[in-house]
Amino acid sequence: MDKPDLISATAPDWSREAIRQFWDPGPKLLRAVRRYQNARKMGGFWGWMASKFWVLNHRWWSVVCQSELHLNCQISGGLLLPHPTGVIIHPEAEIGPNCLIFQQVTLAGAVTLKGHVDVGAGAKLIGPLTVGEHAVIGANAVVTKDVPAGVTVAGSPARIISPPQPD
Repeated sequence: MDKPDLISATAPDWSREAIRQFWDPGPKLLRAVRRYQNARKMGGFWGWMASKFWVLNHRWWSVVCQSELHLNCQISGGLLLPHPTGVIIHPEAEIGPNCLIFQQVTLAGAVTLKGHVDVGAGAKLIGPLTVGEHAVIGANAVVTKDVPAGVTVAGSPARIISPPQPD
């Protein structure tokens, strides 16, 4: 039996963040964060002006989504926010490449998501903690401890319900 192709945990798939239609709040919120960070790096007067524009753009999409994706959090490429409503991401959070975060998720404190982590709706991750590559966090799980790579956790408090798959 062939093993299905896994989404990369190291190489970002930027197409996951593409804006596909006029009303696409998840990618537009991400775009505001990324462009703000780029404008700050650019510096100078024009960088300052651009950063102010992207702060306003970010505030608009934050209100529309009822979310707080902090402007200075570290997000690798390929983040997918299919339903960005109520997503709260702390400024100390680090999100690896190709992660998936559903609605009402909270990353509180220094939470590190390694590559290709899927976080179910309503999950709360209370740091400091690290979630390993290819892990899955179940809906409404409350995670307070590190999660190993490749496992599925669920419940409150979160427990491993599925061990890693063999290679």
